[in-house]
Amino acid sequence: MSEYLIFFNDEWVTETTDEGWRKRSQDVGAVIAEMKAAGVFIFAGGLDNDAPVFHVEPRDGKPVLMDGPYAETKETFGGFAAVDVPDEAAARYWAGRVAVACDWPQEVRIFRNPGRVPTPDADRAAGKA
Repeated sequence: MSEYLIFFNDEWVTETTDEGWRKRSQDVGAVIAEMKAAGVFIFAGGLDNDAPVFHVEPRDGKPVLMDGPYAETKETFGGFAAVDVPDEAAARYWAGRVAVACDWPQEVRIFRNPGRVPTPDADRAAGKA
């Protein structure tokens, strides 16, 4: 099985009415229930845009924390679902189910295998495989 992240940026969220938001919430809940029943669900959630944001960077071997997002951007991470599926086709299927339930686009990325050290050469080789 492979783990995939299905996620969206807040700028992709489409407008709707209060009733539309309730419907989307029900539809997403149904997809999550399907994921759980299929045994592929790991975790899902949305990010709170009103909560404090902080940034951490390494400096001289120590973490330095700063308030606020790292960069000004209108493209902010909105939420995600992590799934453990047998292959890319299954990841595409679940991403499609989430996109339809939310009524906005989703992006899908595979998690790196923890045993593989990420290097440019390894990434290029994996892309050709």
